Amino acid sequence: MNFTVSSSTLNSRLQTLSKVLNPKNSLPILECFLFEVKGNTLTLTASDGENVAKAQVLLEDTDADGSFAVRSSDMLDTLKELPEQPIIFKVNLSSNTIDVRYQNGEYHIVGEDANVYPQTPVIEDESSVFTIDAGVLLNAVSRSIFAIANEEIHPAMNGICFDLTNDHLAIVSCDGHKLVRSREHDIKSEVPSSFILPRKPAGVLKTILDKGIGDVVVKFTQQAAQFNFENGSLYCRLIEGKFPNYNAVVSQNNPNKMIIDRKSMLSSIRRVLPFASESSELVRLHIESGKLEISSEDLDFAKSAKESLYCEYEGNPMNIGFRGTGLMEVLSNLECESVQFDLADPSRPGLMHPSEESGNEDVLMMLMPMLLSE
Repeated sequence: MNFTVSSSTLNSRLQTLSKVLNPKNSLPILECFLFEVKGNTLTLTASDGENVAKAQVLLEDTDADGSFAVRSSDMLDTLKELPEQPIIFKVNLSSNTIDVRYQNGEYHIVGEDANVYPQTPVIEDESSVFTIDAGVLLNAVSRSIFAIANEEIHPAMNGICFDLTNDHLAIVSCDGHKLVRSREHDIKSEVPSSFILPRKPAGVLKTILDKGIGDVVVKFTQQAAQFNFENGSLYCRLIEGKFPNYNAVVSQNNPNKMIIDRKSMLSSIRRVLPFASESSELVRLHIESGKLEISSEDLDFAKSAKESLYCEYEGNPMNIGFRGTGLMEVLSNLECESVQFDLADPSRPGLMHPSEESGNEDVLMMLMPMLLSE
């Protein structure tokens, strides 16, 4: 079997799929990529036993169908050093020997039998299904990852919850101190259902998805989910258990509202945070009409910092404290010009969201405050 493929395209697909692989595997075959040629399409597969990612590449030339497996290191180490050019694979399927020829050289490797490679599990027909735009899914997953917990007692929090309801699809993560909730109001179901996506496949989705690939079809059961999109797919095992009632912890009745330029506040916190105590990372916010004062101090080293910014504010003057790194994560993961803070009092969580929502999506982040010593 012979086929020709673009070196840069193949390298790009394999680099992305390599995010699925584990450094150490119980099955040696899982250290390999699976190559499957059918017609003028090459399907590439990577698996760690629980997660399976596939990508498809159009071939420039081929003379037969067939499949083989090859160690990931043998492909990645060479392809990343090749400039863009067509490369020719000459594969002897009976002996699993592979000759790879390029513009000024060639190399010879021995592959593995494709029949030994584990089959990708099939999602049952009775699975739940919804369709979501790739860009919307990418944004929701990307902004949720930083709030995934690392819990032993409550493992259901160690992932992103996809909660399909009668009114919307909610994509939620929470670690007990931070919460991120994205709701897509044009995706709903008469039969409510949900699943919890683990951290690793969430990170793979963030890497593998592209905003321009159109729709993603998501099929899921209680045990597994599959994301199908243009030229690829991701199958993954799910976290079993019940995600906490996230709506119950979102504070209501927050009469104090501040609107401020997101980038200006983020830059100010980055400058002030180095002067905070390393153990607490406490940043104090003093808010009054037309003014936000951001300050920090480290009494052990007799250092402090303070900055003032313009803001729009409706409510009583307030002092409230947050962990600086948490505030930075929230502000870094909101895609908006201005952010709105909804606050009740210094002891209750602060809600942050874009001051103007667009389309059928609304995004909310919640951050627990820190105790201030007056």
